[in-house]
Amino acid sequence: MSDGADWRPAASRERLSARAALLARAREFFAARAVLEVDTPLVVNAAVSDVHIHAARVELAPECTARAPGAKRPLFLHTSPEYAMKRLLAAGSGDIYQICHVVRGMESGPLHNPEFTLIEWYRLGFSLDALMDEVESLVRILLGAAAAARASERLSYREAFRREVGLDPLRATAADLERVARPLGYSGAAAVPSDAGARVDRDEWLELLMGAVVGPRLGRGALTFVHRYPASQAALARLDSADPRVALRFELYCEGIELANGFHELSKASEQRARFVRDSEARRRRALPPVAPDERLLAALAAGLPECAGVALGFDRIVMLATGASHIEEVLPFPTARA
Repeated sequence: MSDGADWRPAASRERLSARAALLARAREFFAARAVLEVDTPLVVNAAVSDVHIHAARVELAPECTARAPGAKRPLFLHTSPEYAMKRLLAAGSGDIYQICHVVRGMESGPLHNPEFTLIEWYRLGFSLDALMDEVESLVRILLGAAAAARASERLSYREAFRREVGLDPLRATAADLERVARPLGYSGAAAVPSDAGARVDRDEWLELLMGAVVGPRLGRGALTFVHRYPASQAALARLDSADPRVALRFELYCEGIELANGFHELSKASEQRARFVRDSEARRRRALPPVAPDERLLAALAAGLPECAGVALGFDRIVMLATGASHIEEVLPFPTARA
């Protein structure tokens, strides 16, 4: 029941104005670089398979499904426009970007709202380093004075773990990682929402330590890029030919807040299908709903994804940092709780 005041927007007029100004600056940034703005569907036929990302299922009214062939199958709200944008890239779109709302379940807190805004873009022929350069340029423009005195820092995932928790994430066993986590108050049950007695694997410990310990210490007074994640956390990134233990993936942190996640994109359909299969097994172990592979994405990769790098930037978190907000609801007109 409404308390009588929750009809009002959560964000102030000043922050809504700042939000609009930053959106305009982002579009100016891409227009100056001749990157095409695109607009892909919010309602999609395939959910992502990543065990850490939870898609919201959509049920259309019977009168809609009667008129839309195939609409009776499961539909989802997209958690990222990545799959659709890669289909555009394979069809010859060239450099593209999108500013869109996405929805992810099981996410709430000072930095999370189930519905939020991403800026996602793809650059043909870009290396991981070139994309990091471009991300930093955009973020500095959007943050303005909040970025003026910040250093630029780049370190590998391995260096970040060695510096912050004193171990090598490429060599440490699950037992090594658990020994670091337990004095901080974490246990196997906290690392993974799996059935009782299930074994917590290395990646689950790494994810916990990155999210709860390493990440929050990064970007203090700097824009910190962490690159070359373990190959087991490649997601949709290709592996580093110079060191196949790691993937060509990066994340950007500022004041302990993760702002962006970027890849040198995987283009092999066979490898992507194999990763979908591994994700499916991981979902089964965690008792998560099964997810069918996106066959249209796989067909696009088979047709030929151009050499490219892509990134998703959390726009709401940028607005938070730019305006000094301490909670994501302060920069949203209507967070999900009062939508």
